[in-house]
Parts: sequence; C-alpha cells; structure tokens
Amino acid sequence: MATTYAIPSTRTSGGSFLLEEPKVDQVFTPEDFTEQHQLIGQTAEEFAINEILPNAEKMEHKDFAITRDLLKKAGDLGLSGVEIPEAYGGLEMDKVTAAVIADNVAKYAGFATTWGAHSGIGTLPIVYFGTEEQKKKYLPRLAAGEIVGAYALSEASSGSDALHCRARAQLSPDGKHYILNGEKMWITNAGFADLFTVFAKVDGEKFSAFLVERTFPGFSIGAEEHKMGIRGSSTCPLILNDCKVPVENLLGEIGKGHVIAFNILNVGRFKLGAMCVGGARVSLENAIAYAKQRKAFSKVIADFGLVREKLANMATLIYVGEALVYRTVGMMDVALNEVDKGSADAAKETRKAIEEYAVECSILKVWGSEMIDYVVDETVQIYGGYGFVEEYPAERAYRDARINRIFEGTNEINRLIITGFLLKRAMSGQLPLMPAIKKLMDEVLAGPSVGEELEGALAEERKLVAQAKKLGLFAAGAATQKYMQAIQDQQEVMGAIADMVIETYAMESAVLRAQKMLQQRGEAAAAFAIAMTRVYLSQAMDKIEAAAKKIVATVAEGDMLRTQLAILRRLVKHEPFNTIALRQQIAQKVIERGKYTLA
Repeated sequence: MATTYAIPSTRTSGGSFLLEEPKVDQVFTPEDFTEQHQLIGQTAEEFAINEILPNAEKMEHKDFAITRDLLKKAGDLGLSGVEIPEAYGGLEMDKVTAAVIADNVAKYAGFATTWGAHSGIGTLPIVYFGTEEQKKKYLPRLAAGEIVGAYALSEASSGSDALHCRARAQLSPDGKHYILNGEKMWITNAGFADLFTVFAKVDGEKFSAFLVERTFPGFSIGAEEHKMGIRGSSTCPLILNDCKVPVENLLGEIGKGHVIAFNILNVGRFKLGAMCVGGARVSLENAIAYAKQRKAFSKVIADFGLVREKLANMATLIYVGEALVYRTVGMMDVALNEVDKGSADAAKETRKAIEEYAVECSILKVWGSEMIDYVVDETVQIYGGYGFVEEYPAERAYRDARINRIFEGTNEINRLIITGFLLKRAMSGQLPLMPAIKKLMDEVLAGPSVGEELEGALAEERKLVAQAKKLGLFAAGAATQKYMQAIQDQQEVMGAIADMVIETYAMESAVLRAQKMLQQRGEAAAAFAIAMTRVYLSQAMDKIEAAAKKIVATVAEGDMLRTQLAILRRLVKHEPFNTIALRQQIAQKVIERGKYTLA
C-alpha cells in the first residue's frame, strides 16, 4: 500500500484517542494533501461533473449500459484501481487517495453507490484474501472496469446478523465444485455485475466466501428492487439453485468467512463516510444557490438569520466530517506502511492494520450518515415547497441519503460495534481503558479539584475535548460497575456510550485540524476553521451531556444518582461560545463564496 505523503513517526493505536491527547503532527488533515492527492481529486471531480452528472437521469431510469460505460471510463482514469496492487493492473495508492476519490465521486449518489460497491467491497476481498491465481484472473479486469464486482452477504432473514445466513455450500462428490443453494438480498450492482463475493455455510456450519461468476450454472438474478432512493444503482436478489462453483473459487479459508466480511466492511465504512462528506458538500452548494436567489418579504432568504443558521451548521458539519475522514485514513496509512508487502504474512498483517481502526471506521459510518441526513433535510427546508418537487435537486438528495444509515451495517449495529470493540480491547489489555476509568472514578469521587490547566493554542477548545473524554470514561465506568460483563445485553446503554465516543472523536478531530492550521498558516488563515470548531464543540457537548445523564439515570438512584449528577455538572461546566455570532460569520463566508470552502 504505497503512501504518497510524509508519514508521521508514531503509529496510533485504534481507540487510543479516548485516553491520549494526540500531537498535532501525528494527525493527517485535508490541508496535508499532496499535489498527487489534489490532482487525482481534480480528476475524480471532473469525471463526476463531465461524465456522471450529465447521465444521472438515464441512470435513474435504469439505463445500466450507461453505468457500465462509466465504470469502464473510471477504470481508464485509474479511479477504480487505486487499492489494487500494481502487479495486478492497479495503482496501489494510499487510503487517503481512495477517500479523496470517494469524496469527489459522490456528486451523484446513484453512481457513487455503484462505483463504491464495485471498487470497494466488490474488489477488495480478492486483494486481501485471494490466491495468486484468483488475483491474476480477476483483479486486472476489475481495475479496468471490464468486469463489474459485487458483494453478496445479506439475506432476507439475516441482514446485519450475517453469520446466521441460510445459504449453504456442499462439496460435490467428485470434489471439483462447491454446490451453493440459497438467496441473497439487496445486492448492489446485481443487475449487471459479472463477479460476486458470495457468503455461504459449508456443510451448513462453516461460514465461508466464494467467488461466483454470473455465468456459473445454477446462478440467477431476481427482479430489480423499486427503491426509495439511489435509484440510479442496481439492487436485486441473487438466487443460488445448485450453483456450481469451482473449488479454486473458494475465497480464503473454509470457516473464516467472517474475517473477510468484517474487514471488508471496515473499508466500506470509511469510504461511506467520505462519500457522505462529498454528498453534503453538493447539497450545501445547492442550498446556498437557492437561498441567494429566492426572495421573500422583499429580500433574499439568504439574509434571514434562521436560514443563515442552517447554512452555517451545514458548513460546520462538512468541516468536521473532513477532519474525521482524513484523520482516520491517515492513521490507517501509517499502519499499512509498516507492512512488509514481500513477506509471507503480508495479507494477514494488512488485515490486522485495517481491523485496528474498526472503531474509527464505524464512527465515520454512523457520524457521516447522520450528518448528511441533517444536511439534506435542511436543504429541503430551505427550498420550501420546491424541496418536495422532483425537478429540484433537494428531493433526490433527501431520498438518496436515507440508505446510508442502513447499509454497511445499520447504525444501531455500528454503535454496538463501537462500544463492544472498545470494551473487548479493554478486557484483553490492548487498550488501558479500565485503569483510566478507575483513575477517573477515584478522582471525581474525591471531590472537586483544580485540575490541570491547558496552555497554548486553542486551550479552551482542547479543555472541552478533555472534559468530553472524562465524561465518557465516567459514564462508561458507572455502567460497567453496575452491569459488569452483562453490559453487552444493555443495548440502550451501549448506544449512549457510543454516542459519547463518536462526539468525542469528532470534537477532537475538529480541534486538531484547527490547531494544525493555526500552527502552519497563522491566525487569519485558521479563523474560519476555529469558528466552525467552536460551533461544533458547543452542540457536541450538549449531546455528550444528554447521553451521560441518560446512562447515569439508568444505573443509579437515590443518593448515588444525586452524587453522580453533581459529578456530571462539574465535568460539563464551561463558558459557552457566542454561537450566534460564530454562525453569522460562517454563513457570511459560505454565502459569499457560494460553497463550502476554507480558502
């Protein structure tokens, strides 16, 4: 995995953001893009504007010949092969580049879904788990867009609960084929894909993956689903009726399909986060353009305070989303750069490096999908009645965004992954979470203290992040004291802890980005980023406080509840920022520029 930018000297452990204050130079931000990142981003953006958008209406009406042609053009430009090794026809570039492309392709969600399924979850299982023969056979054609990939995990009775699939695989008497039977549901690209990564249980027990070609006997495709959104993508069921799959098309090891499924979904989640940021950016541009020309009460609605507040909130979320996405993929690149690609364990080490950031990838998925839902909803609101009409861009964006909270694992499942994975790492000693919780509990129960005063740039903002971390540790400590190992059964509590973790990571990513801009470019250049950081911190702290109260009220009562609420009040205490003035400042700039920009 070649990395095209300066590597920080220190590798960051997944989930460690809860316990440490990272150094600014350890964090990758969009301001660190190399010329190569910028060029490939420009290529992807021009492809989206000149090729994808003019054909969007045809794809909305299921003209998938256009889609295949566009996938071929994307392949010719190298946009589909950035994560494929050079030896198999790819460009073998870093995860930042993959995220930059996903961000820019997302100008039309229907095609972005198609391209993402093809170049990501449709191709990467072979990159990370394929045999040499499988890689040589399929990867060059996938990279070029000559064949289209798809990923078939979900079933009607087991969506997120993938390990309980009903699809079965049986070795044929002559030992030459696996015979697959079952159905897969909601498979992106199914209507025209050539190659499917299909999960089934060998002998009804061993969850495994297979590379299934469309032309294999016993393989067929059901009817297109009529979807609420992303209508420009193909979604069909797969039908496996004594489907004959050559034994050499087993992907990975028998019984180890879960390793493939979960690692590939981690990559899919960070790309989805990038796509949500890209889609939100387009939606904001449409909202600004409409607000600047729509008049009410003798002036344009862009002059109205409540409309400006919406535009400022949307811009703020895009800024934070960029910080989250590129911080995370930057950490992944550092870890992947340490893998010796020539070693026999290269594939295993690559998987470990990706899995290290499972929590952060789930955060990107949840945060990004809920962020874009807010942005497209407010865009509809700004358009008013026209936002409900198909001729205007707000309506389609609103419908298209809704699926993001469902695929790549529902947001509910991802919240459980975030908390569960952190607790699992804590219990195994990989993450010193429990000692940190004990230390904090001892500290807060000892009564008020002066505490450590932070100094330097953005001291107040960094202090808020530190408070958020303490709140998260305190709430998690109170919950684990009550439930111990049984906390896994308390999904509402697990979800509330996840919400605190998500907001803490977002807050810190925003602050670190602003801090880095301040150090490298000076106060004037960083002023806009600092304004958006402060707006976000204000609303994030409110969410964290609400989640903490929810947990404390669940795990304590009487005097203990009153004591814990008093501790919470101490931990959340801070002077508020003037968010009305800050939002006015943000809105003024994006209205003047007609888009989100830091320049």
